[in-house]
Amino acid sequence: MQDVLEGRVWTLGRDVDTDQIISGKYLTIIDPDELKKHVFEIALPEFAKQARPGDILVAGENFGSGSSREHAPQAMRAIGVGAVVADSFARIFFRNAINLGIPTIEAPGVRALFERGDTARIEMRAGRISNLRSGASVAFPPLPSHLLDLLEAGGLVEKVRRELAARKGREASPA
Repeated sequence: MQDVLEGRVWTLGRDVDTDQIISGKYLTIIDPDELKKHVFEIALPEFAKQARPGDILVAGENFGSGSSREHAPQAMRAIGVGAVVADSFARIFFRNAINLGIPTIEAPGVRALFERGDTARIEMRAGRISNLRSGASVAFPPLPSHLLDLLEAGGLVEKVRRELAARKGREASPA
């Protein structure tokens, strides 16, 4: 994960639930390439065909509410979403996204700053997101170091793999 992220913005409203991110009828799909074809099929029908890796989602309050299914952030990761910024998040979605390595930032008031197609600049450690078109910005509390570590590793599974490999390497080395 980079300390500064920039990307084209896609905007969403409030109360975007996990069914709007990925419909329940696709929950049997495990192939990321197939899953990404259906991301935001309801809320942003053109997203799956027009999204580019690194695009940033900016939403209103309560993003990721509803079912706690991990398919929602998995589909977003598969298509290459660079970050999700919202006025607020459903807690389980927030943690699922972080665990999958998607920068997820809660910044009250952020939705009002962006229109679709703007470019967002997120300074992760400084705690600031800016609209490069308008110059408007909003501060957010930077993520704690343990969550930044998860993002840096690419998610929880990758972090654990690295830790286990390092431990195995130490155990194999003569003292």
